[in-house]
Amino acid sequence: MTERANTRTSRPLYGCMGLGGTWGPEPYGAAEIAAAEAAVTAALEIGITAFDHADIYRHGKSEAVFGELLARDHGLRARITLQTKCGIRPADGTHPGMYDLRGKSVLRRVEESLLRLRTDVIDVLLLHRPDPLADPDDIAEALHSLHAQGLVRRFGVSNMGAAQIAALQSRLGLPLVANQLEMSLHQRDWVEAGVLLNTPEGAANGFPHGTLEHCADQGIQVQAWGALAQGRFTGRPTSPQDRAAAELVADLAERKQVAPETVLLWWLQRHPARIAPVIGTSDPGRIRACRDAVGRAPELEHEEWYALWLAARGKPLP
Repeated sequence: MTERANTRTSRPLYGCMGLGGTWGPEPYGAAEIAAAEAAVTAALEIGITAFDHADIYRHGKSEAVFGELLARDHGLRARITLQTKCGIRPADGTHPGMYDLRGKSVLRRVEESLLRLRTDVIDVLLLHRPDPLADPDDIAEALHSLHAQGLVRRFGVSNMGAAQIAALQSRLGLPLVANQLEMSLHQRDWVEAGVLLNTPEGAANGFPHGTLEHCADQGIQVQAWGALAQGRFTGRPTSPQDRAAAELVADLAERKQVAPETVLLWWLQRHPARIAPVIGTSDPGRIRACRDAVGRAPELEHEEWYALWLAARGKPLP
């Protein structure tokens, strides 16, 4: 049996996808570096020490501008946990957009991320999405090699279900420590799957049953990307139920003397899976609005948690 890391924490991470400028080929410059510095400084100020990347974010520019910050502040790297992902290859004119978890590809992508980040080790590497053609033994060999070389300390996955995680873990002598999934008050398949079982509505829910339970049982941290729901409940509602939920979020925030963003993160953190939200906004003000989700335990009563769920849902539970 592999030894499990103690990763059961709901402390938020900062998601760096918004750093680095555009998604196009334009190079980053001083303005993009300054914007990244402002966002990272805000995250550090509220107590966030884990930073989440992926090799494809802004076509590598997110990692690159972060590497600029690490080069400027030589003490920063020792104070943070650096996480990145690989496995998605966007279309580039010579091949279609695809997932690629072949061992040789994983090794190459990690080398490239290390160069962009200007570091000699990645604390956590996540496999970004399942690759239907990948050989689990080939993946395991690559991950063992990265670990043996001291290039990656720990490994996890992203957007994977319990069966996929278990299949990979059975070939891997190192524990998988994280699974990152889209989870928010708007993206609720993960919580609704458990209550829609044996209902007509449940047939349309594609979230793999048992995934949260498997992660909890195996000590795998569940990380929630998209945790702030792109502002749907804090200023940019797009439907009547969004507006109803936003009003409730604002009311709870006022009563508990926190920012609305904190209420949204508390809704995730209150779940017994101890979900760790990934804060993806690049706005320093919105990052600071999450302060109490870092420094305080979730202060949502059972009834308040359900009220938020039902408001966002827009209809009663079955």
